[in-house]
Amino acid sequence: MRPSNSHSKAAFRPAQAQRWSLIGGFQTAMAASSARAELRGWCALGVLSLAIAGVFALLLAISRVPGIQDVFPWPLQFFEKGLVIHVVFSFVVWFLSVLGCLSVISIHRVSAGDPKFNRIGTIAIWAALISSVLLFIPGFLDRGEPSLNNYVPVIIDPLYYWGLIGLAGSLILLIIRFFLNLVGHEGAFEPVSQGSLISGTMFVLAIVCFGLSWYALGDGEINGGYNEDLFWGGGHLLQYLNTALMLVSWYILGGIAFQRPAVDPRLFRVVLWAIFITSLALPGLYILYDPISVEQRDAFTWMQYGLAPPTLLMSGAMIATAAHYYQQSDQWPWRNVAFLSLILSVSVFGIGGILGLFVDGADTRTPAHYHGVIGGVNLAFMGLFFVLFLPLMERAVKTTKSIIILIWFYAIGQTLHSLGLFMAGGYGAPRKTAGADQGIEAMGAKFGLYLMGVGAVVAVIGGIMFIWIVSRALMHQTQDQ
Repeated sequence: MRPSNSHSKAAFRPAQAQRWSLIGGFQTAMAASSARAELRGWCALGVLSLAIAGVFALLLAISRVPGIQDVFPWPLQFFEKGLVIHVVFSFVVWFLSVLGCLSVISIHRVSAGDPKFNRIGTIAIWAALISSVLLFIPGFLDRGEPSLNNYVPVIIDPLYYWGLIGLAGSLILLIIRFFLNLVGHEGAFEPVSQGSLISGTMFVLAIVCFGLSWYALGDGEINGGYNEDLFWGGGHLLQYLNTALMLVSWYILGGIAFQRPAVDPRLFRVVLWAIFITSLALPGLYILYDPISVEQRDAFTWMQYGLAPPTLLMSGAMIATAAHYYQQSDQWPWRNVAFLSLILSVSVFGIGGILGLFVDGADTRTPAHYHGVIGGVNLAFMGLFFVLFLPLMERAVKTTKSIIILIWFYAIGQTLHSLGLFMAGGYGAPRKTAGADQGIEAMGAKFGLYLMGVGAVVAVIGGIMFIWIVSRALMHQTQDQ
């Protein structure tokens, strides 16, 4: 007698409800100890860059104490040099290390855990680490002029420039390895890997822009104006890269938080291609306009608005997914690190974006804007370390109150920091100046700067907690979930 269909279906029904997993395939691909070691190298670079940025932030604060120069023999122009190093490590090296992490994970995924050209990967991480040393040594030498230009501030010293070249070369090697492993790949080339490859390609485009600017500048005197022109075009492409990395991070965080795609994968590909195709126009500005001209400079500035449509599209889709999640569960998972990082990242980034509508480049409303958007990006990256990078290395940390608190501290601190700068700028507080040189008299400006200071302290506390917890995890083997 044949069994009924109902009995047949019951026999093959899984014992537990099957759940969609975003990181399951990555866990399989990163099973080898060599894969985890490579990822650990890029994670260590990221945490080290934040630590160096924090140390220089502390040294900057100490160097401004009246009479301190009689106690410590500070190198010439240490304040300006320290500010350059703080910015480069907290924004450039840190962001590019996350690109390195995502690239390593994606390379192992598309190669089904058996990547080719492993020696290239080893050379890339060591080149990045050595280059980072070259980037902070000039801060302690009595030579080299600091250049507080936009995007990639510089110390005019051969060691520093070689550090930048080495760091760029390490990422280019990693991206080349990605393309080589993509040829005839046996593993999945899913949305996260696609986003990582598009981000890496935009980094190459940024290097192309730097090269075109360098060629156009010729044998001009290397000074602050030279570096401003050198890094202006490629710096705007780095903005596209950073935004793309953030969108990939949102996709990952949302998928882990909601246990379903935060955005339909097809829509996410549209978002990725929209931002990539728009970024392709930036190198074309070297053809449409005279290089290093005012018209070209303005065109690059206007291109920043190309970031808005894909970001808004992604945000809207995630809000719809979050609303559906709430309807089903009737509560928000605030103790879920992925969810908390995602929501606060979107919120802080959105605040920074809104503030950007009012900047004019002359006062502190400009840093208010970019501290907000950069804070949003950082929150997404912090979340990645806790829910993706550390688990893939079997160094996952238990979700404690400390982790929840540090995420809130960083988000609230960056928000207050940005709002304080914006308020002070509205009263005319100039940017890139400090102390009495600011000429602050209006009470509103003073209140804004006090608010900025309080926010900075709160954000720094969150940052220190992040560095401490992640550093301990990187130095120790698997911890209990």
